[in-house]
Amino acid sequence: MRVNVNNLSFAYTQKIVLNKLNFKLEDGEFLTVVGRNGSGKSTFIKCLLKILKVSDNSIYLDDADINSIRKFQNIGYVPQRIEFSYEFPITVSEVLTSSYLKRKDAYYTSVINSLDINQFYRDNINTLSGGQLQRIFIARALLNNPKLLIMDEPTVGVDSENIKALVKILGDLKARGVTIIISTHEVDFVRELTDYVLAMSELGDYKFLEADQWQ
Repeated sequence: MRVNVNNLSFAYTQKIVLNKLNFKLEDGEFLTVVGRNGSGKSTFIKCLLKILKVSDNSIYLDDADINSIRKFQNIGYVPQRIEFSYEFPITVSEVLTSSYLKRKDAYYTSVINSLDINQFYRDNINTLSGGQLQRIFIARALLNNPKLLIMDEPTVGVDSENIKALVKILGDLKARGVTIIISTHEVDFVRELTDYVLAMSELGDYKFLEADQWQ
């Protein structure tokens, strides 16, 4: 999925968080968003997802203004903080199969195996640790067969082995032409996959650089 951000600005009351942000991504390109807490990384992602309202002509997905898109399709999203609670019992299996319209095919099995979900696949979702829950939401996003995958701090609470598994999945998705945007404080784990870096600051300004220009 192509992404075109055109003079995107956003402010909370009088504080400018995003100031005339411009960049383009083609199909299968990988953008890593970096910056300190409070620099606007999560705000930018919420703008991409229409969680926050943006001006017309600010963001285009495959040449469509996001304000003209009624319902997003083929977009996977993993939020930074996951708040998940049900008043009735539901298992990991039920959460994942409800997100995947196909039967449990080879792709479904590969996602489950890669993220090592089998060990708690039949468990109640409310009994999981934070790291396990993060893996479930990563899996759910991947099962959406996204053309655009957006992940906000996806490695929080995830151990090193599962980070390696995630990198392998991201590499496979990129090879298939999936556009990927990741916000992270841990740049090294996706350094080999990254095409561009969007470095944001608390002042609302930014740098959009090719990966080999980022130190």
